[in-house]
Amino acid sequence: MTKTYPAVVDPQKVGEYPADAGAGGGYVWDEVLEYRVWCHPERGAPDEFDGDDYFFPFETFESAQEFAKSNPGTEEPLVLILQKEHIHEIEEGVYIHVTEERLTEWPVDFLSRPRRTALTIPDFLASDAPANRLDILRGKAPNPRTHLPSDEPEQS
Repeated sequence: MTKTYPAVVDPQKVGEYPADAGAGGGYVWDEVLEYRVWCHPERGAPDEFDGDDYFFPFETFESAQEFAKSNPGTEEPLVLILQKEHIHEIEEGVYIHVTEERLTEWPVDFLSRPRRTALTIPDFLASDAPANRLDILRGKAPNPRTHLPSDEPEQS
């Protein structure tokens, strides 16, 4: 069975994003910006930049994968994502909600997690979250909330 990955948010911008992006992390994603295949001259890719690594951007995972399979010295495709908000694990099991946007590269399989919703991070950080908080990110939490904490009536 072939997996289907999300389309990029703006095909016109593919190739316009900076090469230096964060790597992994954040747990959630908001938008797919481009798929990337990194090339390594030391592993057999053509030496296009005086021995430095470089990448080719793609609009689809399938075209990135085809390029990676047919060219020596390449990595498996990665995905460049936009995180409008994300979760930072400051130490094992201690999380904070970060509301600054960032670009980061992920392994493409991380896109199997559902896209972030307004409830994803509040549910993840809630005191009544399931023991395995990652189930929320995987879309497998048994009883997701149906409202934001700010929607709760004030107590008098």
